[in-house]
This record gives sequence, structure tokens and C-alpha cells, in this order.
Amino acid sequence: MGKQLIIVESPAKVKTIKKFLGPQYMVHASVGHVRDLPSSSLGVDEENNFAPHYEIIEKKKNVVSELRAAAAKADTVYLAPDPDREGEAIAWHVAELIRDKAKDIKRIQFNEITSRAVKEALAHPRELNVHLFDAQQARRVLDRLVGYKISPLLWKTIKRGISAGRVQSVALRLIVEREERREAFKPEEYWLFHALLAAETPPAFKVELVKVGGKKAAIGTAEQAKEVEASMQGKPFVVQGVEEKERERAPLPPFITSTLQQTANQRFSYTAKRTMNIAQRLYEGVELGERGLTALITYMRTDSTRIADEARTAAREFIAATYGEAYLPKKERIYKARGGAQDAHEAIRPVDVTIKPEDVKQHLAPEQYNLYKLIWSRFVASQMAGARFHDTTVAVVCGPTEWKGKGERLLFPGFLAVMPRSEDDTQLPPLTVGQVLKAEKVEKEQKFTQPPARYSEAGLVRELEELGIGRPSTYAAIISTLQEREYVLLQERHLVPTDLGRVVCRQLLEHFPRLMDVGFTAQMEANLDQVAEGQEAWVALLQHFAADFNPALTAAAENMKSVKGGLPANINCPDCGKPLLVKFGKAGAFLACSGYPDCRFTSNFERTEEGNIVMAAAEKPQYEKVGQCPQCGKDLVIKKARTGSRFIACTGYPECRYAASFSTGVPCPHCGKGMLVEKSSKRGKIFYSCDQYPQCDFALWDRPVAVACPRCGSPYLVEKKGRDGMRTACPVKGCGYVLENENA
Repeated sequence: MGKQLIIVESPAKVKTIKKFLGPQYMVHASVGHVRDLPSSSLGVDEENNFAPHYEIIEKKKNVVSELRAAAAKADTVYLAPDPDREGEAIAWHVAELIRDKAKDIKRIQFNEITSRAVKEALAHPRELNVHLFDAQQARRVLDRLVGYKISPLLWKTIKRGISAGRVQSVALRLIVEREERREAFKPEEYWLFHALLAAETPPAFKVELVKVGGKKAAIGTAEQAKEVEASMQGKPFVVQGVEEKERERAPLPPFITSTLQQTANQRFSYTAKRTMNIAQRLYEGVELGERGLTALITYMRTDSTRIADEARTAAREFIAATYGEAYLPKKERIYKARGGAQDAHEAIRPVDVTIKPEDVKQHLAPEQYNLYKLIWSRFVASQMAGARFHDTTVAVVCGPTEWKGKGERLLFPGFLAVMPRSEDDTQLPPLTVGQVLKAEKVEKEQKFTQPPARYSEAGLVRELEELGIGRPSTYAAIISTLQEREYVLLQERHLVPTDLGRVVCRQLLEHFPRLMDVGFTAQMEANLDQVAEGQEAWVALLQHFAADFNPALTAAAENMKSVKGGLPANINCPDCGKPLLVKFGKAGAFLACSGYPDCRFTSNFERTEEGNIVMAAAEKPQYEKVGQCPQCGKDLVIKKARTGSRFIACTGYPECRYAASFSTGVPCPHCGKGMLVEKSSKRGKIFYSCDQYPQCDFALWDRPVAVACPRCGSPYLVEKKGRDGMRTACPVKGCGYVLENENA
């Protein structure tokens, strides 16, 4: 047998797969996509059936050269990127680039990276799926047409450098409209009544008021609450009815992409992007001591709850051996996929159910352990018997009021043995109809209705899934893109639209209502699914889209009004009394006087719960004196830029405009001419770069320290944040030196 070449997507998979195969197999990685549309032009020939012009990605040219050289040495090339549309597109592009070198090209795919799965895939290769590739190509061209053609209109009318996205813009609309509903919300008063009652035998139990005078309790004022109290005075609490029944609670199905993202966000506050990054590592393989490099979970981009027969059998055998036969359901649990699910891959599950989370905890990072335990527990639970409860409901009357209390007692834990619940049993004492109860406490509580909650990441993923917007592989990218574009901020685990996001949404809604329509976007996803199934031609889909999009684009180019002059803030300038405007600068939105240049007043601002703009409280900055100005002799002080980095400035500003970057005192190790200075990105992340930029582009995230490494000779150390706090260490990979006084 001659040499065989397997090309995977990720370098992390290379080592895992090499473990399973003999020396006749070469394994290389494409490191993601190798070709894409050009970054400097549209790259789509609209007059020629939307023919895309693909280019090798600049930083992938060496990778492509290596793949071509390896293909020339192989008898057969097996293309093994991820088993989804993006993976099929990567395989397609790699095939195009190695076709003249390869003798034979096959496509293989596997849902888990195990010896059995990889060898099974090699034994059953297939041809590239043109329909899957067409679906990905159609999505890429659609997104390019929207982004490339609308973005210049936003530059012209709002702010240069911003952009629009086909699916992200609809997600932005959901977030903005939820915020607008919150701002328009008018709270309404209501009152709740609770009572703690006791029978002859403990325990005392709680009941709540449900009816007054035979009608649903709707107490809207303090006066009405007093009337209810008065109607109960001197009257006993009497048991009106007791209902007892046994209830069974079934486990949830195993995770799909969206439910994994939602649960990880709710349980651990992980963002969708972070969850997918952790899951990627668990899928590709982690070092597990004597086990070596081991893949722990199946493919994590799926919308199907389907489980392979052998995985279900393995789970049942594990449950019977670990918990006992009683913990197995009478019938095997087979979960049906929801409507619209592609069902191409299994649900997310452990590769080997016998690898328990606690067994490998010592080898995993805390976040890897958390996610693996979540996936493992949910899968095992999904194949277990239901939990059984004894429920008791009691109805109590007091005068014209009716109250209800509930209790439950766990009879059999079932799947709760692997997924313990946090709530405790709430048992009621023995009760009989007509029994008089003692009121130990009766309380009333004033409440107000609450506005609709902002979306958490979990909530937005759930909404996108229910509306049919995006697909499992896109949810994390949608949310992270909105944040990177500064259209949305994450505040206290909730997504809040910025003023920039609001105005972009407003412009798009006004001029591209169909593109921003939830139903239209969901239908486009369904159409792309039809392309993937070979039921619709991708060119026809694009032609239909363009027939509506191009006229809207022409009209928008003529009618979209500029807001660069600023948007009304509905408050006046404290210096000159003229109206203040909301403007958009490099560091975000700010207030500026409409009387500029005669009045130069500016201020940061905040929005109230009702959406009104309030100027940020002016704080007198505390400056640290660091010397004298070389130009005018006045004091130099340390100041902070809008984005957070420090700099040196003259106190004689604006008459003297001397300023300098804040130096770390560390010479640039790259060019030797400059010094490393503190800078900050547009999003406010601090980094350190050479002050000779652009002649020298050296930069690093960790703060450099002017101390040489005694072990390897590095001219500087860096401050790093680890699990045990900050430490000062050598930046050279493999050195491992840590400053001695910080080792303790």
C-alpha cells in the first residue's frame, strides 16, 4: 500500500488521528479555509451568474504549498474537514488547489475522532457533495453582496469603518426592539398575599392567595389590599380540598449546539463563542495522562437530537452497571428532531460514556471539565428512567378568599441521580377537608410589573433558533460580530444596544425593510437548506434575492440621510444653551454642542431605563505629575485616553499640545531603536507596541518588565495573569522562568 494523505481542518486533530493510523498515512491540516473572496473588491461577477472570484488567503499560501507537495507524494488524498457545509467548502477548495498534483481525491467525514470512526470513514469514502458546497457558496456570496454594498452607505451617512451583515442585522433588530419595548414600558402596581399555615402536625407550609370573591386575585392598589385584609379579619383558614397524585418527570434530550450554548451561558456565564472554543478542544482531543491524546465529545455543530444505536446501547449498559436496572426506562429513549432540523449529525455526546468527568478532571482545564461534565451528564440522563414524585395540592379558604399550596416528595430519582436538582422537597403535613389551620403569618407585598428582560446570550440564541434565523454553526459568530462592531455591549450578562447599533438598525429598517424582516431571513435559511438538499439551484436563489435587493440599494443610495452632523439629544449645552447632539467618534458615541466651533463642549453620556440621555457626571481627573514639558516648561502629567491607555500630556493644553506615549521603559526587542509604549485597541484592550510604528510593528498583550531573564537571556520579562493571580515570567516559549519572589 502506497502513501495515503488525510487533510483535516485543524492542526489539533492531526496528532489525535495519527495515533490511530499506521506510518503509511500522512496527516496534514488546512488550518481552516484556504480560499475566500478577495478582501479588496466585491469578487462576485453579478453579470455572469454571480460567479465568485476566489483567492488563496494570503497567510495560507505556505499551507497550500505544503498540501500540494504532500498530495504529490500520495496515492490517495482523503479530504476530512468538519462534517458540515463549511467543512465541505474547505474540502472543495482544497481539492481545486491540489487537483493537478493528486492522483485520486476522496471525501471522508466522521462525527467523532476515534479509531473506529476514522477507520470506518476511510473504508467508506464518498465524492464531494456539490449541493452542500453550493449552499455554503450561496451564503458566502449573499453575505458579500449585502456587506460590500450596504456598508459604504453606512460609512457615508453614519461613520466610516462600520458595516452591515445579512443575518447579524436581523439579530441586531431583535436586540434594539427589545430595548425600545423596555423604554416604552409603564410599570403597573399589584399586590401579592402569602400565608404560613400550621396543622396539628408539622411542618408548617406556605400558601398564596389565588382568588377573591370567586374571581382571580387582581389587587392593584394599597386600598384594595386593605379591603382584602379586612374581609379576612376574624375568619379561620379552612382546608377546602386536598389532591394527591404521582407524577413522572422525563429527562431532557441530549445537547444540540443551541441548547449547549444556552445552558453553558446560564450555568457558567460562558459566551456562545467561548463555549464553542472549549467544545472544539474536547472534540479534537486533549491529553489525558496514560490515555494520551483523546477526543472526548462528538461533533459540536448540530441541530439534531439523534443518537447512534451503538452509543445508546453503551449508555444503557453503563447505566445498568453503575446505577442498576431500575434506572433504565422501559423503552429505549429515541428523541425526534424538531421541525426544520437538518439531522445530518448526532447530538453532542461523550465519545466514550465510560470516561466519567471525575476520572479525567485532573487533566482538564476547569472550563473543559465544566463543559465535559455538562455534556456527559445530559447524555447519560437522557437515556435514564424518569424521576417520580408524589405531589400534593391543598386548597384553603378564609372568608371570601381562596388560597393554594403545593408540596412534592421525591419517590424515585431516576435521571436525577446523574443530574441532581438544587431544590429541596417541600412536603405538606397530613390534611383533611374541613380541617381548621393556624395562621402563623400572613403577609402582603407590593410589586410592580417588570419590563421585558434584555436578551442574555442564551436568550438570543433561543430566539434565533425558534425564529429560524442562522444555523448552529453561526450563532456564536452572530453575537461576537455584533459586539466587535460595537453595535451591542454585554452588560451584566445581557446584550444592550449601543447608540451606534440603534442608528444602524434605524437606517437599515427604513431603507432595507425586507432584508431586516425576520420572516424573510428565516425563509432564506430554508432556501439555503433546499440548495444543500439539491432541491434549488444556488444561482436561482441569488437571482431572486437580487431582484428585490438591487432596487432597494439604488433607492437607499439616493434617499439615505446622513446623521454625521449628529442626532438630537433633547438636552441643552451647559456652556452656551444650544442643543446638544449625539455624535459617533472613534471611541464611541458622545455629546457635542451644536454651536461648534464657537462652543467646544463635549461630554460622555448615559441612558436612563426610559431611554433618555443624561450627561455623565463630570469627575475632576487626578493627574500624576511626571516632569516638565520640553516645549513650554509647564508640568507634564499622566492622562488616560478614551479607550483606556495612558499617555503623557502638557498641563498647558490647549495652548501647548505636547503629548507622548506612556513608556514601559523596555527597549523594543525587535528593532532595537524604539521603546515599548502603552496603547489600547478601539474596544479598550491594553497592549504594548514599539513607538517606531509603522516602521516597526512589534506588539504584545502582556505588560513588559525591564528585567532580563537569567535563564535564557531574554532582555525583558512580562506580567502574566494565571490561575493564581499575576506573575512575572519569561515570554520565550519553553523557557519557563518565573521571577523567584513570585514563585512562593
